[in-house]
Amino acid sequence: MERNTHIELENVLPADIEARSFEIIRSELPHPVPEELAPVIIRAIHTTADFEYADSLCFSEGVMGIARAALKSGATIVTDTNMALAGINNGALGKLGCRKICFMADMDVAAAARANGFTRAAASVDKAASIHGPLIYAVGNAPTALIRLYEKISNGEMMPDLVIGVPVGFVNVVQAKELIMTAGVPYIVARGRIGGSNVAAAIINALMYTITRN
Repeated sequence: MERNTHIELENVLPADIEARSFEIIRSELPHPVPEELAPVIIRAIHTTADFEYADSLCFSEGVMGIARAALKSGATIVTDTNMALAGINNGALGKLGCRKICFMADMDVAAAARANGFTRAAASVDKAASIHGPLIYAVGNAPTALIRLYEKISNGEMMPDLVIGVPVGFVNVVQAKELIMTAGVPYIVARGRIGGSNVAAAIINALMYTITRN
């Protein structure tokens, strides 16, 4: 019996595994989700096996269309970790003419963080403020990035096309997520403590796939 199962798994193509996984997720959702938002919700669950995302993910009005428009216009995607950066699909990124950047390891960001007495994540936001064109900022780790984004947006120094706020943790995480949802910019936020760099990348990929895979 075990041998047959092993053979069956070897013969399943990766695309078929993903499709079957999505079918299982849809069948086990705790409640129906809006079809427009389903690609993001289901991919977040697929990445984490955590069905809490069916309830915790919050979307500003019209955000899916806004995000797609930014991606079709060659958006710059800034992440707060190199892990999230690595998780963003290069093939889809190339098809859309977008680019991805993480400033966390830059020497000038480290110097600015030391000089100003705040985190590299916050200093990275300051550096991203000089980016021209459509901007998507994906935060999967540092609530201080969301707080700094809120400050820069409130001061009129930044206006991202989309903020993805899914940092994970226990200190200022919940508060930072609630704050960014009042900033007046399009957002996708995972309320509560859950999230992570893998989720940030998964959301970006889900948004890109709604364009590149249709």
